[in-house]
Amino acid sequence: MQEKKTMAWNGFLGLLIMVLLFVVSGIGLISATPGGFIVCVLAAIAALVVWTGLFIVQPNQARAMVFFGNYKGSVREPGFFWTIPFTSKPNVSLKVRNFNSKQLKVNDVVGNPIEIAAVIVFKVTDSAKALFEVDNYMEFVEIQSETALRHIASLHPYDNYDSGGTTLRGNTDEIAVELQNDLQARLAVAGVEVMEARLTHLAYSPEIAGAMLQRQQAAAIVAAREKIVEGAVGMVQMAIDKLKADGVIDLDEERKAAMINNLMVAIVSEKPSQPIVNAGSIY
Repeated sequence: MQEKKTMAWNGFLGLLIMVLLFVVSGIGLISATPGGFIVCVLAAIAALVVWTGLFIVQPNQARAMVFFGNYKGSVREPGFFWTIPFTSKPNVSLKVRNFNSKQLKVNDVVGNPIEIAAVIVFKVTDSAKALFEVDNYMEFVEIQSETALRHIASLHPYDNYDSGGTTLRGNTDEIAVELQNDLQARLAVAGVEVMEARLTHLAYSPEIAGAMLQRQQAAAIVAAREKIVEGAVGMVQMAIDKLKADGVIDLDEERKAAMINNLMVAIVSEKPSQPIVNAGSIY
């Protein structure tokens, strides 16, 4: 099933014909003759038949023309129209809509339970598919959105502390594009275009949230320590090279090791170090 354009005439023309038929019906009724009465009845029936073909299309809406079970096409242009009588005209909105999914509890790729939700922005682009390919396209969008969200969440970890890679928390733009593409493939059968899909809620489930918070804090502490140690090694190397270059003091390997140890402790230690003044010879 695919949308196609159908023929529809100006609705005011049909309205004019209907008014003329009612006038003829009134004249036949006034004549008070058997022939006039028959003309009155036939003209009234014809006017009612013409009336069944009149319809209005609102802006950003489409009406599908179904004549005794056969799809004849759709009318997208707003206005007042007249079409074949006895044609049913189901209406579908072409406006941009958004759907906020409820918070889903799913497992990520490593099995951690997480809570996730998304907002889906979409619109109908094919009225025939939206009306006739699925039972209810709005329910179809909701169910398929939740299915796609579960699928994407199961393909990626919430976070990755060991190595690089796409994560739900750290790569929101990439996840949004992946979710949109997955949804578009699922909703194409309903004639729906997905304009945007983006996560609105992402968190660990309450039963593991505390443990994962501790893990995040530990990872942050380790990363900070790595930077501190890296900077401390550079500072110690610079100090020794500066002393050697200026000829301030000539240290043997043992004393150099002791100096490096003292400097590293002073720089890396979380608490302020207590200096000890050596009044004698270092040898």
